[in-house]
Amino acid sequence: MNKKQAALTMAAASLTILVTSGCATGPNRKPEDPFEPANRAIFKFNDVLDTTVAQPIAKGYQKVTPQPLRQAITNFFSNLGDVSNFANDLLQLKITDATEDLMRLAMNTTFGIGGLIDFATPAGLPKHHQDFGLTLGRYGVPAGPYLVLPLFGPSSVRDGIGMGVDVKFNVLNYIEPAVRNPLYVAQFVSARADLLGATDLLSQAALDKYSFVRDAYRQQRESLLRGSQSGNQALPNYGDPGQSGSSGNSNGLPNYEDPGDTGGAGDNNGLPNYEDPGESSAAAPAAASGAAAPLAASGAAAQAPAAASTANAIEKPAAPAPASAP
Repeated sequence: MNKKQAALTMAAASLTILVTSGCATGPNRKPEDPFEPANRAIFKFNDVLDTTVAQPIAKGYQKVTPQPLRQAITNFFSNLGDVSNFANDLLQLKITDATEDLMRLAMNTTFGIGGLIDFATPAGLPKHHQDFGLTLGRYGVPAGPYLVLPLFGPSSVRDGIGMGVDVKFNVLNYIEPAVRNPLYVAQFVSARADLLGATDLLSQAALDKYSFVRDAYRQQRESLLRGSQSGNQALPNYGDPGQSGSSGNSNGLPNYEDPGDTGGAGDNNGLPNYEDPGESSAAAPAAASGAAAPLAASGAAAQAPAAASTANAIEKPAAPAPASAP
C-alpha cells in the first residue's frame, strides 16, 4: 500500500507541476500537449534514470537468464494482467472479450503451472490489452492533455486517473509485502528487458525522442480505443483512373484505348486492321464476275480473303444476288 500511495502522490504532484507550468509553454506547442516544457523536463529525468539504472539491470538480467526462463516469467505476469483485462472488458460490456480473458486465465493458471506456460494463445484465445483509461474512453471521456509522469512515463489526464483504478485490479497488491515487493521488482525488470530492442530502435530512428514517444503513445491509445468499434475499414480512394466511371474496365484497371478497339477499325483479335485492296467491296464483285487476273498476280495471298468470305457465307445466309450490271 505504501508503494501505491507513493506512486499516486508522485502522479498528483507531477500533475500539479504541469498545470502550474502551463503558462510557460512555447508558442509552437501542439494543442494536445500544452504542458510540453514540463513534460520534456520529466521525460529527460526518466530517460537519464532509465539509461543509468534500468537498462543496465535489464541487460544483466537478459545476459544471465536463459530465454525459456525469461519467457516463463513474462508469461506469468501476463497471466496476472488478464485479471485487469477481464475486469475492464466486463465494464465495457465486451462480453465475448471478457469470456476469452476468463478462459485464458483459467487455462493458463491450471495447465500452464500458474501462467508460466501460455497455452491459451495457441488454442485460439487472443490476448487483450485493456485498462481503466480505455474504459473511460469507451464511454466518451476525452484523453485530455498529454502528460509525462515520473517513473511511469507517457500518459494523459484520463489515463493517469485510470492508473489509480487499475491498482485495484492488480492481484499483486493483495499479497503480503514480503512477497509483493520482490514480484514488483521482477515484473519491472522483465518488462524492461522485453523492451530493449524497442529502445535501440528508438535511439536510431528518432530525431526528437520526446516527440516520437508522444505521438506513438497517442496513436497507440487511439488505435486501442477504436479497435473494437470500427472493424476493418475500406482503403481510401486515391482517384485512380481505373476507378472512374467510364475510363476503367471490368477489373478496375485503367483502359488505355487501342486503335483496334475503335468503331469498326479492328478485327476479331483486337489488332488494327490495315485494309487490303483485295478485301474491298469493289474487289468482291470483280472476283465473282471472273476477273481473276488481279487475284492471280497476288498469288497465294489471295486465298486468305477468299477463305474469309467463304466462312462468312457459311455463318450467315447470303443475300439475294443483285442483277448483273450491263
